[in-house]
Amino acid sequence: MNILLDTHTHTIASTHAYSTVLEMAAQAKKAGLEAIAITDHAPAIPDGAHSWHFQNLKAVPREIDGVKILYGAEVNILDLEGNIDLEEDVLKNMDVVNASIHRPCYRDIDAEDHTSAYLNIVNNPFIDIICHSGSPKFSYDYERVIELAGKNNKLIEINNHSFFVRKASVPNCRKIAEICKEKGVGIVVSSDAHISFELGDYSHALNMLKEIAFPEKLIMNRSLKAFEEFMKDKGKKLFAWGY
Repeated sequence: MNILLDTHTHTIASTHAYSTVLEMAAQAKKAGLEAIAITDHAPAIPDGAHSWHFQNLKAVPREIDGVKILYGAEVNILDLEGNIDLEEDVLKNMDVVNASIHRPCYRDIDAEDHTSAYLNIVNNPFIDIICHSGSPKFSYDYERVIELAGKNNKLIEINNHSFFVRKASVPNCRKIAEICKEKGVGIVVSSDAHISFELGDYSHALNMLKEIAFPEKLIMNRSLKAFEEFMKDKGKKLFAWGY
């Protein structure tokens, strides 16, 4: 199975990542990708990009050496109310908005149940993808949230990076994928690349999906066309902002 659009990548604008946009595009071409979304961390995380970074993404060419570039962000879920750390006037221009919980900027870290945070996120019209949500430290009602995500045209991420840096999440990632399959909810398979060489490597995530016979038609970033069609159905046009 090929994944031709990577919807979750980081550049040196997130200072715990190590490649430039040009380096990411060059490696994406080598890996045979059609497109990548540049989704650096939003400002609440200690080394996240300033809001000006996202306001100025239109300076990045829409195509570099044959690879399409989507403008995006990985926003931080801040609390159980589902507040995030970028303003609506910035988010409205993004092609891809990922939402994740990261410990350094999540205020309700001691809560036992984080369902309300994710329910509020899937009700946010500016959010497209719920990312790496399998952490046992931030447990939630998978059935309830995924069902609402499907109704609200949100995608659930299966994050290949989790198999290396969030190993405790892997059993829950499988549960999440199984529920998405059962309910017919779309997913994306992403690298969460923090250096260019990670682009195009989805091997662990895809092996897990193969084990549960996950249907390819529900992987919405299998091609740029498939992702564009999904976004069009939810009323969002890609490549609408920029030069």
